[in-house]
Amino acid sequence: MEVEKMVDVLGCCSLGGSNDADADTDGNASAETCQALQPVVIGQSPQFSTDQALEVLDAAREAWNGGSGEWPQMSLRSRIEAIEDFVRELSKHREAIVTVLMWEIGKNRKDAEAEFDRTMVFIREVIAAIRMPDAAEYNDEWQHVGSTRAFVRRAAIGIIMCLGPYNYPLNETYATLIPALLMGNVVIMKIPTVGGLVHSLTMDAFAKTLPHGTINFISGSGRATMPPLMETGKIDGLAFIGGSKAADELIQKHPQPHRLKVFLQLEAKNPAIFLPDLFGTSEDAALDHAIKEAVSGGLSYNGQRCTALKIMFAPKGSNAELIARRIAEKVESMHIGLPWQTFGDGDKYSQITPLPNLKRVAYMKKLIDDATSKGAKIMNKNGGSIVGGRESTLMIPAVLYPVTPDMDLYKDEQFGPIVPIAEYDSMETVLEYAREGIYGQQASLFTAKGDDSSLLIDRFANVFGKINLNGSCGRSPDSLPFSGRRSSAMGVMSITEALREFSVPTVISYKESNIADTVVQSIEKESSFMESLV
Repeated sequence: MEVEKMVDVLGCCSLGGSNDADADTDGNASAETCQALQPVVIGQSPQFSTDQALEVLDAAREAWNGGSGEWPQMSLRSRIEAIEDFVRELSKHREAIVTVLMWEIGKNRKDAEAEFDRTMVFIREVIAAIRMPDAAEYNDEWQHVGSTRAFVRRAAIGIIMCLGPYNYPLNETYATLIPALLMGNVVIMKIPTVGGLVHSLTMDAFAKTLPHGTINFISGSGRATMPPLMETGKIDGLAFIGGSKAADELIQKHPQPHRLKVFLQLEAKNPAIFLPDLFGTSEDAALDHAIKEAVSGGLSYNGQRCTALKIMFAPKGSNAELIARRIAEKVESMHIGLPWQTFGDGDKYSQITPLPNLKRVAYMKKLIDDATSKGAKIMNKNGGSIVGGRESTLMIPAVLYPVTPDMDLYKDEQFGPIVPIAEYDSMETVLEYAREGIYGQQASLFTAKGDDSSLLIDRFANVFGKINLNGSCGRSPDSLPFSGRRSSAMGVMSITEALREFSVPTVISYKESNIADTVVQSIEKESSFMESLV
């Protein structure tokens, strides 16, 4: 397919001339980042038309062929071997992928390397889970249920539309994509507008290892390409990581939404609660640990994680002021710079890096301005300032206190380098925030003695998918369920759960009196679906 329209892909950061910005810069920004930073073209992205997107769907339908295509008809063992070949092929491009992650979405080198490596580990662990002898849904053991013998194995759903995010374009996307492929599905991947360039480096590896049409890419406007595909009714499953509004609009385009298998990972407003027992002369170590975890959880990769801590609650009065001051001090000591910059002896990379585009900067400014106009103060030096000039997207994090219910930041997800700190005068304030909120992904409780923790766990257990004790929020380890409630998620992501999300158990059964075992053994021997994994 020949795509006529191409658009430039801009890197989030490049050194320009001298810094002509009026804003003061922070001492933890290097001399290099105090120069003017300007976007630079790092590649091009094709812009598919609606008709071209429908051509991609035709190719996917041909590859699926009602479940009779080459990929869905391959044995599970053969599909595993193909994905293992893909991993080996993709590993050859590790450095190029890491470089693109740094340049396009501003991820520092250490985090970019970790994203690639974690993705490869995830794939290997998913395959290992399938091969486990006790994995009844994938092995070749027959079950005995009374006089009935049954062979159970999971099979594909059909054509899966896969939309991944910009912040973890490889890891988050592959956490749905690879399980879907292993189960025999055919995939159409919508490349994200931001963070999409990395996928161009994977296409050759896919082409070399998977049958034609097994995975298909669409680039360009999501509004011009995705709804027309959904309207055909030929999409069988949706794997979507992004915003709930866009997900709702896309699902509603399906003419028979009841038959659309849906997996969603959406927004979150994960709270951190500093419990009163942290504050006392003998609890300094516990408080120090809580502060460290809160800053890391709130600002790792600039706070651009669905699992980031998005609001902090502290006891009203001097304790809340202490939390705000201590967090501000930590933020002021963070290294601010370009993704590849190192500090100290060269073993520490920038902790705060440029945001992917100016739209994200404008949204951060909007939230900060709303909060400060209603009484919140920026607690850290130069919080919210831009380093590197008017075209730069490198923002010094802003620690805001006190954040109150009338501020947008109290309820809206910032997904960026802002740390809002709110006060509570009783546990009911915290419980009400969880109870009345529209999100339900995770929460973190910081405590020294466990006081009030049981109460919060009992209430939060029906609100959040994960409750972290004295630790920040996160998806790992991937062997545990990663879930959410309300407008945060639909479906469960983990090494084993993702396989179930994109497959359906198929049962082959017979009564022992109706057919001879030798006939069944002959059928099993010639069936690719029933083929043994060993």
